[in-house]
Amino acid sequence: MKIKKHIPNFLTLLNLLCGCIAIVFCSDSQFDIAFYFVCLGIFFDFFDGFFARKFGVSGPLGVQLDSLADMVTSGVAPGYVMFKLLYANNYDSCVYLPYLGFIITLGACYRLANFNIDTRQSNSFIGLPTPANTLFIMSLPLVIAECQFLALSEILSSKWVLLMITLLSAYIMNAEIPLFSLKIKNFSFQKYKLQIGFLVSSIIVIVTLKFLAIPLIIISYVLVSVLNNILVKKEL
Repeated sequence: MKIKKHIPNFLTLLNLLCGCIAIVFCSDSQFDIAFYFVCLGIFFDFFDGFFARKFGVSGPLGVQLDSLADMVTSGVAPGYVMFKLLYANNYDSCVYLPYLGFIITLGACYRLANFNIDTRQSNSFIGLPTPANTLFIMSLPLVIAECQFLALSEILSSKWVLLMITLLSAYIMNAEIPLFSLKIKNFSFQKYKLQIGFLVSSIIVIVTLKFLAIPLIIISYVLVSVLNNILVKKEL
């Protein structure tokens, strides 16, 4: 039983380690490796909560550890990536402009703190979860580098577009927008048809578009949630 008690916290610390390693690779502009380590960190982040519930060992220590680890993997890492992107595309401009990329980190910090005390988010989310936002930001340099649509790469390389993405990122994480949860607790298609349909569609898009699929999926997730909220209200 004592070993089971520490498994979730160990996975949380692995999430933190992955975030630290991702930042190191970001500093060398190896954004692809950084992206994969962030994905691994998010994987550990998902399963620390899963095993905590399964073993019945959830507690305040795990909650605090989870937020602190997420602050690095889903807070500092994406903020640093945006800093690097702004720095690389900040031609003859204000030397302090790239530091605005860390607005993402500030937004993530506020969301993580608020999430811990917001009892409304037990079965769904209000505002974009930090892992989803992180995947969006971490995919941007890969889309810019590998996208076959030159015009899209040029648009995403604009410092003004990057600044707009930064501000929207911090806002959407903390916006009062209900988003459906992707957790599927049983195999009831009728109950989870939205989640199943979205996950299947996402897999198809990833296979087809590769890294470009990541930001498209995150944007679609928000838009589908907003549309679903409207339909639910009409039914009521």
